[in-house]
Amino acid sequence: MRNTLLIARRELATYVRTPAGWVVAACALLIDGILYNAYALSSVPKLSSDVLQGFFYFSSGTTMTAAILLSMRLIAEERQMGTLVLLFTSPVRESEIVLGKFLAALVFLSGMTLLSVYMPALIFVNGKVSIGHMAAGYGGLLMLGAATLALGMLCSAIARTQLIAGVLSAFVVLLLCFNYKVAQVTDEPLTAVVAYIGFYNPHFIPFQRGIFELSGVVFYASVTYFSLLAATRVLESQRWQ
Repeated sequence: MRNTLLIARRELATYVRTPAGWVVAACALLIDGILYNAYALSSVPKLSSDVLQGFFYFSSGTTMTAAILLSMRLIAEERQMGTLVLLFTSPVRESEIVLGKFLAALVFLSGMTLLSVYMPALIFVNGKVSIGHMAAGYGGLLMLGAATLALGMLCSAIARTQLIAGVLSAFVVLLLCFNYKVAQVTDEPLTAVVAYIGFYNPHFIPFQRGIFELSGVVFYASVTYFSLLAATRVLESQRWQ
């Protein structure tokens, strides 16, 4: 555990001390603000709950994009710079490397995501929404971000460069987001299976609506766990190459 925390602290310092992490956070918050204002302040009257749902809808996209940009460098950058060999020759296990880097990225992404809380809080100026709705929505965003980060970590472990890792991560996430379209043209029992592994439909929509569903928690936790496990196995195979 000590090695994991040391790696996490080192990785988090990289996000904080270099412009890359702040640029990703600033762009994500800027896009969130633009989309939220365009939707919430439009000429069409909306219920406060609908405005909040719209915010979480837009934020899910920016959260996944930010997670891809933050995760694509985690392993691939070490490989490009030649420092991955130093990690392999250090007295740390592959699981500690993966978990430490993942925790650092998750802490930074969580902080960036929670900084946007002032946007839905503005609804209280002229309207009223449930605190539970906001809590469920942000809980869904954090779990969605964690699952995307874990997939990005796996792609970063596989790819040789950050660019390839980013493209591969984006492809996998987009495939998981739009596979509900595939489910519409398949037959049972494939329809249920394909629809279930969707990143947005059906798992994020309940959180967007303020409903904290256990099935969504289990799905995102499973994606995160198995992606990190796969990334660990990939690093183990690369240590002896």
